[in-house]
Amino acid sequence: MRAVVIGGTGHIGTYLVPALVELGYEVISVMRGQRQPYIPHAAWTTVRRIEADREAEDKAGTFAGRIVDLRPDIVIDLISFTEDSARQMVEALRGKVHHYLHCGTIWVFGHSTHVPATEDLPKRPFGEYGIQKSAIEDYLLGEARRTGFPATILRSGHIVGPGYVPLTPAGTFNPAVFTTLARGEELAIPNLGMETVHHVHASDLAQGFLRMMAARSVSIGECFHIVSPSAITLRGYAEAVSGWFGREPKLTFVPFPTWRTGVSQAEADAAWDHIAHSPNASIAKAQRLLGYQPRYTSLQAVFESVQWLIANGIVHTA
Repeated sequence: MRAVVIGGTGHIGTYLVPALVELGYEVISVMRGQRQPYIPHAAWTTVRRIEADREAEDKAGTFAGRIVDLRPDIVIDLISFTEDSARQMVEALRGKVHHYLHCGTIWVFGHSTHVPATEDLPKRPFGEYGIQKSAIEDYLLGEARRTGFPATILRSGHIVGPGYVPLTPAGTFNPAVFTTLARGEELAIPNLGMETVHHVHASDLAQGFLRMMAARSVSIGECFHIVSPSAITLRGYAEAVSGWFGREPKLTFVPFPTWRTGVSQAEADAAWDHIAHSPNASIAKAQRLLGYQPRYTSLQAVFESVQWLIANGIVHTA
């Protein structure tokens, strides 16, 4: 069977594409540029790579047709961010694809209410990203249930893996946070540090997609949370990182309006998004129906990433 992975050299594709090759799929990776996967793998020598600017081609109305021309049996869409883009894809693929899998996000819930959140809870998204992802979900699941379009939704947490900076205990993507904790220096955390974040290792996301494909009969028309076994608080996260380096955590907790004055605008925006959402998602449905079992806890996933950051001179311990 032929699998087309849109956004195949990113975080998830780094693990997903080789796994598909090993399962015997003919894989085509569609990506914007020539970026290499985060971790090399011999399987990539058999993968056909196609460059495409999705945003520009969606505006021109040509991207979905390009995917159809590849004659895929399965399409795994890792970079669909607008409802219009999803609509174009569905209309082009209708009746021509065995399974269409969309990468969504646990941010579709907006503010956390009941935790851990199950897939059937009401969604109240805020922010352009969450609102668009929620609209895509509603459209795809509606098409699956009304017309039989073979769509499945994976809701991802904060993606972690070696090769890039994970979401930090300050709710930002600044690697200096890890350096501060490794050196035993004082770290300011917004609010009380009781807000939550919910990571997932990129390889566990790849596992999730593979399990949804294997359980096609029960996964079509459904969405699944694919995250680590449990969310962590910013405070607990910071304390754990300090412990990795044999340090006693030196943490201060600062009201967000004050905290934001000491960081860049980008960091303030990132932190606000994360603490305002405070995601905490249940994996019970994916475990029950798909047999999903994450290999990594949140902290195990982050530890692996931080070790990579240290080895590459991005995080400093002394």
